[in-house]
Amino acid sequence: MTVLPLKLCMFDLDGTLIDSVPDLATAVDNMLQSFDLPAVGEPQVRSWVGNGAVKLVERALLFSFSSLPENEAEKQCESLRAMGLKRFFAYYEQCCTEKTVLYAGVLEALAAFQQQGVTMAIVTNKPRQFVEPILKALSIEHYFVFILGGDDLPLKKPDAAPLLHCMGELGFNKQETLMVGDSRNDVQAARNADVLVAAVDYGYNHGSSIEDERPDLVISDISHLIAKINIG
Repeated sequence: MTVLPLKLCMFDLDGTLIDSVPDLATAVDNMLQSFDLPAVGEPQVRSWVGNGAVKLVERALLFSFSSLPENEAEKQCESLRAMGLKRFFAYYEQCCTEKTVLYAGVLEALAAFQQQGVTMAIVTNKPRQFVEPILKALSIEHYFVFILGGDDLPLKKPDAAPLLHCMGELGFNKQETLMVGDSRNDVQAARNADVLVAAVDYGYNHGSSIEDERPDLVISDISHLIAKINIG
């Protein structure tokens, strides 16, 4: 993989830079229990994340009613969707920085990119209200000159719009830009935006191997990027 030269690196957040599932699972379980539904636990939530909060809540509710006929389950989910999302946001706001941690190699990669003059941005499907508190709690907010949350634009990844918007705001073209993510949404968004994409193999890809999505590069430690790309 060659980016000639790399000037802008756009990072996904959940599953790429941070493991946020423990806190997301707490909020999901609290939301479900507020409706007298059973908690589902962290392993189950880990398979649901990656498409934003709306889809996460929807998947949790549909799972909770999965013993019902499909049309009845969808009806129950629809009746609770709006309130479920509101309650999920309230619970997650209380706990979003409690157990969330950086993955290995993240600090090394961010420091190296900054030292070498690479502009860095966050492009995530996560609602914006949670992004900056988490970055600040983990002391990495100063690395990023631009943050795009999942509710900042009408369209989310895998649509190209968030990536194109970021590049436009920062004044970089696709030949000098790299997307780094962990899921098919990130790979597809990069393909739709016609930029190269590196994918980590430890993140949230709905139980599938990220290699199946054919990113330009697969890495097991994000710090390995430094040796793999050309920084101009």
